[in-house]
Amino acid sequence: MGTQLVWFKRDLRVHDNAALTHAAALGPVMCVYIVEPSYWRNSDTSQRQFDFLHECLRDLFVQLKACGVRLQVLTGEVTEVLDRLHQAQAFSHLHAHEETGNALTYERDKAVARWCATRNVQWQEHSQNGVVRRLPSRNQWSALWTQRMQAPQLIAPTLTPAPWPWPAERWPDWQAWGLALDAPPERQTGGRQAAWHTLQSFLNTRSGQYRGGISSPLSATSACSRLSPYLSWGCLSMREVVQATEQTLVQPGLDPWTRKGLVAFTSRLHWHCHFMQKLESEPAIEHRNMHRGYDGLREGDWNAAHFERLRTATTGWPLVDACVTMLQHTGWLNFRMRAMLVSVAAYPLWLHWREVGQWLAGQFVDYEPGIHWSQMQMQSGTTGINTTRVYNPIKQAQDHDPQGVFVRRWLPVLRRVPDTWLFEPWKMPPSVQAQCGVVVGSHVGADWPEPVVDLPAATRSAKALLHARRSTPQVRQGKQAIIEQHASRRATQPTKRRRAAPAIEDTQTQWDF
Repeated sequence: MGTQLVWFKRDLRVHDNAALTHAAALGPVMCVYIVEPSYWRNSDTSQRQFDFLHECLRDLFVQLKACGVRLQVLTGEVTEVLDRLHQAQAFSHLHAHEETGNALTYERDKAVARWCATRNVQWQEHSQNGVVRRLPSRNQWSALWTQRMQAPQLIAPTLTPAPWPWPAERWPDWQAWGLALDAPPERQTGGRQAAWHTLQSFLNTRSGQYRGGISSPLSATSACSRLSPYLSWGCLSMREVVQATEQTLVQPGLDPWTRKGLVAFTSRLHWHCHFMQKLESEPAIEHRNMHRGYDGLREGDWNAAHFERLRTATTGWPLVDACVTMLQHTGWLNFRMRAMLVSVAAYPLWLHWREVGQWLAGQFVDYEPGIHWSQMQMQSGTTGINTTRVYNPIKQAQDHDPQGVFVRRWLPVLRRVPDTWLFEPWKMPPSVQAQCGVVVGSHVGADWPEPVVDLPAATRSAKALLHARRSTPQVRQGKQAIIEQHASRRATQPTKRRRAAPAIEDTQTQWDF
């Protein structure tokens, strides 16, 4: 049937890869990954993601070599690269996975479809997780998710290589593009080998910490699965993670805490796709409020100084600034602390979710647009169907870092501050400040800044504005349509493998796991 071109996107593996398997059955194969300059110049991307991708592709190169072909990494805009390649080595089919990405990749995929139509190339897009394209109704989604997760995994095929028309290209230089350098020293390593090791360590040892351990930033680094970047970039398939978890659950003699942790984790895998489905069903929620009744609530009140204090870890609230510092150094943060950051941005700082979301997207190595933008809106109160989520950073510190271990690790300047004052250093008497060597204030020479705003007063004002908007007839009338399109449904016949999900999601954020 002619040469088959496999275009890798966020599916960087050979195991359980439908695009690769179907291409192998039709003819000789070429495999490409296209580095798109326009994508990497976007405000929601960063060098930390670029470097993680590079590691994933090096791993994928080894995987494909074992299957009999070479991965070719090309640089350029996708339709231009496809045109250049098609002229040099014509291909009859283009195989890729469906992608629930940002607006740029959405428009790019539509352009690829038009390109294929004009070149008589058959474009075959394959599903790769629990997100359902052109889903007619949310009522069908849960059953379709279960059906996909229970289907057999696809084994890596033996491939017949097609001739490649030119010498291999070099990996592009990030600095040559003139983009900001951003290489956190402690981020996770990319690639399937690292992903598989992380999965096994979670299933076999760390999952016993999952329940009760994922909320605190002290324990979350080991209690969370840490699989989020590997699922975001497709080093593992969602199906293989679900099935590996279920296989572990049926092992005899499983520790009760491990069992509880894995059951909770399986539920979160379901929620992972549930949130991605929102962006798939309504791509516009990346840019506009899910409930249009909230338009204008924050947009006109943007405060650049507040945003600068947040992103530079100088809000004056120690847990907030410690979380931002950790994120800068690792590219990862646990779910509750992500929710707290957005809550602080949305309420006391009164910042619109779009700009804050772009900044955070670039910080997260595991940036998954479908989950990210749904969560940005949910935590900011603009979905119209979720409970208002306001996280007090002082209470969160007292609950999840009671001895100040996390804060002191990431904020060395506060290490000598006594426990009594650690989470509210601005309340320290001058004598205590002198004793511990930490001067608090807004003046030049201060060691620690005063809070950017008065937390209780600013939070009260923000909640009053939000609830006033929520009580208007326009917002009340628009709620049901959003429930119909986006809210979760109770499973009518829950299987033994997975408990029914809540009717309307009102759990803590499912941002990562």
